Amino acid sequence: MSIFRRREREVPGLNTASLPDLIFTVLFFFMIVTHMRQADLKVQYLVPQGTELNRLTNKSTAQYIYIGPPSKELQSKLGTATIIQLNDHIVTVDELRDELTKVRQMMSDEDCERMVVSIRADRKTELGIIADVKRALREAGALRVNYSAIDTNEQ
Repeated sequence: MSIFRRREREVPGLNTASLPDLIFTVLFFFMIVTHMRQADLKVQYLVPQGTELNRLTNKSTAQYIYIGPPSKELQSKLGTATIIQLNDHIVTVDELRDELTKVRQMMSDEDCERMVVSIRADRKTELGIIADVKRALREAGALRVNYSAIDTNEQ
């Protein structure tokens, strides 16, 4: 004779009423923190290797210059000669100074002081083209230049 009776207890169902709110919150979070590519690449480039590398800290004021052969879609129009792409526009060395001046005019004074130009050149790019780009950058007043590379230990 047992004083205690065994009752079968049912496990309550899982309340999923707040699940859509949680999913949309997570989706919104990832939309905010994800960095979207600002420029469509029209240049093919293999990143050079280096040993003493530092990361770019403030990317909001960075302007990217891509130097290399045109992408496969543009080779029929432009051939295989080396091209220069500033953010989203294909420019020549002579147009580079004017385009950078336009970009600087759209920025605030604080951002102009912190602006960094990041050169992402193909490892087979001739040094003469990079020297011409550096000269155009000096003429435009963009004196903070960064060269993109990958660490030799990462490959």
